Amino acid sequence: MEWDYLTIVAVSSLTSAAVLIIASLGLAVIFGLMGVINLAHGEFIMIGAYTALMTTRAGLPLFMAIALAALITALFGAIVERLVIRYLYGRLLDTLLATWGLSLVLYQTAVLLFGSTTPGIGLPIASVAIGRYSISAYFLFLIAAALVMLAITYLILTRTIYGMMARASIQDRETAAAIGIETGRINTLTFAFGAGLAGLAGGLLVPAFPATPGMGIAFVAKAFLAVVVAGPVTLTGTAVAAGALGWVASATASYLSTVIGDIIFFVATILLLRAFRNGISDRWRLKL
Repeated sequence: MEWDYLTIVAVSSLTSAAVLIIASLGLAVIFGLMGVINLAHGEFIMIGAYTALMTTRAGLPLFMAIALAALITALFGAIVERLVIRYLYGRLLDTLLATWGLSLVLYQTAVLLFGSTTPGIGLPIASVAIGRYSISAYFLFLIAAALVMLAITYLILTRTIYGMMARASIQDRETAAAIGIETGRINTLTFAFGAGLAGLAGGLLVPAFPATPGMGIAFVAKAFLAVVVAGPVTLTGTAVAAGALGWVASATASYLSTVIGDIIFFVATILLLRAFRNGISDRWRLKL
């Protein structure tokens, strides 16, 4: 095979891995750290996408629109935590049902407001030539964005006072409250943080994936599987699981077909869960 074809396949596979990491990061915070099964995660991505789409149409620069998408989705997440989630901690099935109902409401609301299809923004950056092939530079930007999001999230949760209090509130709420940590406020901030990451994902992905009411569904199933495969070391485990599974599935799709790529993704997930029942990070020394 020609070098340019192999290079374009490798870059495309890295892009797919980056997209899955971007889509999974908010879920890693809400589900992996907080233990809340958020079936509305895909709709949080959709809110971010529509926010970015509407604000760019109003004349706001794309990257400001992406930041606004993260902020608005984070505020919405804080409201959801205050009104619904805070009464359901420790009740896994109840959070599943509540967020599933929320996802249905958000989906139908989006259909009523925007219809089933919406014109996209279009890729904002020119293409990069690789031999006989070319790829949008925005896809290369997504690879960098995934790495930056992962690094910043890791630093926030491990190197800041908020991160220390958040992990303490999640691991042992009673002890954290006893030493003066306002666990209710911290949990709201953490849920909002995870929702904001989902909104940021929607804003980042909308130039490449058109905003539709069901756009989050395309990401949420694989994102959940990546977080489950990750195991107890939620953040770094999710990065490794999402990156590896996304890369393998995309590389397979490039050589065979998209359907075969998806089959390989789910087969690989099953095999990893069979080999590592508690996730791939079960024996890692990292704590986050």
